[in-house]
Amino acid sequence: MAKFFKLHIRLFVCLSILMLSGCSPDSSKAQLTVEHAARGAFAAAISHDGRYSLVSSVEHGAVLWDNTTHGLKYQWSHSDQPDELIHSLAIAHDSSTAVTAANDRFAVWQLSDGKNIGYYQIDTGTIRDIAVSNQGRYVLYGRSDNVVVHLDLDSGRRIEFLGHQEKINSIALSPNGHFALTGANDYSAYFWDTRTGQVLHRFNHPSRVTKVALDPQGRYAFTADSMKKASIWQLTSGDLVAQLQYIARQKIFSAVRFNQQGDLLATGSPNRQLTLWRISDGTKLNTWLVKPREGSRPKSAVVFDVAFAKRDGILVTESSSGLMEQFERVKE
Repeated sequence: MAKFFKLHIRLFVCLSILMLSGCSPDSSKAQLTVEHAARGAFAAAISHDGRYSLVSSVEHGAVLWDNTTHGLKYQWSHSDQPDELIHSLAIAHDSSTAVTAANDRFAVWQLSDGKNIGYYQIDTGTIRDIAVSNQGRYVLYGRSDNVVVHLDLDSGRRIEFLGHQEKINSIALSPNGHFALTGANDYSAYFWDTRTGQVLHRFNHPSRVTKVALDPQGRYAFTADSMKKASIWQLTSGDLVAQLQYIARQKIFSAVRFNQQGDLLATGSPNRQLTLWRISDGTKLNTWLVKPREGSRPKSAVVFDVAFAKRDGILVTESSSGLMEQFERVKE
């Protein structure tokens, strides 16, 4: 009888600890993992609703995956050159189109049938980051020569934004293509009107700006630098909403996504970390680790992109390990 009570007491204590912690022992691990690139990925983008993943790899160029059926939809390439590296990818907010970019060229594709809309060559600098608007009408790309280009694919109209003094690291485009957020090595991020080139807000940092993101609803902007400052800004006024709260001396962000409701922010890092934050005060809510590629040394992975799915209950990631992973959010 004594053993019976001891066993039940131990079970009760273990269950109590799990209930107090609010999670299971494996809550930091993905509930679903699907291989999208056997030898790892160079770059990846996820649609806003988490349904599609676009992955660049050494074996297959750029491949579009359906994350609901886990089937390969399309395989795209810029040329017959096997060594051409597609290093930047983006999917339009409405999942109508995608863009793939190498150093000196980019291509736009329809998601409905996989057809190519156009191939485009650049003559100056190299492409550092790229984005595409709803319906694939506008493309925005940042170049190594400090210039950001906004291109209207329907009319051919082109605007070059010359506000930055050093090379571009990260860009973001509003769904309608009318507003851009760009960050560079000149310690600055600019929010500007792509129709006029007029700067609406300038966000200053103490070191080079390495990552920017826009809330698709037009409420917030995110900017982060190479050291310790990661900020959420109110787009209408340009005022600071919150700074992300973390202890590390340095934190680099490789992926950022606002949720639809505008109360949560998900970020990914080059050290496997996936983190969920509260927008109102920058508080960290949850942290997970994506899986490194089997046999990789060191055991690390860069989180290339993250998206919210199933009413913010699931976070979908793509990483350099070539894996799509889904993490269940523990409601705070």
